[in-house]
Amino acid sequence: MVKFSYIATDQRGNSINGQVEMADRAAVLAALQKQGLRPVSIKEGATKGTVSFNFLGSKKVKINDLVMFTRQLSAMVSAGVPLLRALGSLESHSESPALKTILASIIKDVESGSPLADALEKHASTFNSVYVNMVRAGEAAGILDDILKRLAIQQEKNASMRKKIKSAMTYPLVLVGITVLAFFGLMIFVIPQIGNIIQDMGGPDAKLPALTRVMLAISDAIISFWYIVFPALGGAVYALLRWLKTPKGKRILHTTTLKLPGVKTLIQKVAVARFTRTFSALMGAGVAVLEALSVTAKSIGNVLYEEAVLQAAEDVKNGRPLSEIIEANPLFPAIVAQMLAVGEETGQTDVVLVKVADFYEEEVDVAIDGISSIIEPVMIVFMGGMVGVIAASVMLPIAGMSQNIQA
Repeated sequence: MVKFSYIATDQRGNSINGQVEMADRAAVLAALQKQGLRPVSIKEGATKGTVSFNFLGSKKVKINDLVMFTRQLSAMVSAGVPLLRALGSLESHSESPALKTILASIIKDVESGSPLADALEKHASTFNSVYVNMVRAGEAAGILDDILKRLAIQQEKNASMRKKIKSAMTYPLVLVGITVLAFFGLMIFVIPQIGNIIQDMGGPDAKLPALTRVMLAISDAIISFWYIVFPALGGAVYALLRWLKTPKGKRILHTTTLKLPGVKTLIQKVAVARFTRTFSALMGAGVAVLEALSVTAKSIGNVLYEEAVLQAAEDVKNGRPLSEIIEANPLFPAIVAQMLAVGEETGQTDVVLVKVADFYEEEVDVAIDGISSIIEPVMIVFMGGMVGVIAASVMLPIAGMSQNIQA
């Protein structure tokens, strides 16, 4: 059997992407025609996720749309609506063009006999490994409706935490942007004019303070070589962002943030909240411990925690209790190991960890509020310091000249 990726259109003209395993290209063509699809492209080899381009809307499904889809599908399956009928209804009523296209592809895969989890797995950019594994476990255990409810709750919690973190970061980023713009505005438009005034007052032989000479030199360099300065700064920022996405860059960034006072506490609480909620959701869905740990590690979003959880999976495989492994790792607070031990003794690990997740999500809210209250005065002091340096570079020569005039 060979894996083929295809692009086809349905009777309504929607573009559908998918992957199938068939003996040859002719078999793929026949299967598509049998489903009422018109093939556009059939290529040997699998493609990762969907590659359709939607020029009328975003190609990415928003988290709110995904949560709504999960909740609605859970309600319909719980009410006894057949899966295909439920998917078809959600696809026809979806307001998200990107989700509508993906659902059309999923429906075709399910119609051809694929399990829902396998159909979702082909769209990895929308349905992550946690989502797919929980659905697969729910299908195997016959509790898909319950699993979908758990998924919706988990996604809402994750989305809420992500929004709070973004909201906390917005204010300082805006202030940094304003500060940078104010700096270049002063350097380009204000400092040259003041420099000319100072030189006119003191004459060409006037001795300017070192700070004033530095500020005038920076201003002159920006004005004279703006076509080099601005592209260089833009390129440096772009290169830094790209480097931070590399494995080495991520490791250095995550290691550094876990050493910063204040920030360390927030990062730890966010990571622990993600670990406990994701792991509890997978365990509650009936996913095996080793597989749950492997999937959870990739969903935490921190390289150091990911490596710690993957190492924990190896130790569990060798017979050590998970609570004992977590207790020995300084990245995890003591309460996590204690609650895990209780869960292992009672057989209710998922229930116990949900309580830990709720606790740490509340702690994240408190930590974000605390950091936000500190960031504001710090940024104000930073902006005031920058303006003060520029003001000092202007006032020092004026004060010197006034003393000379009095003498």
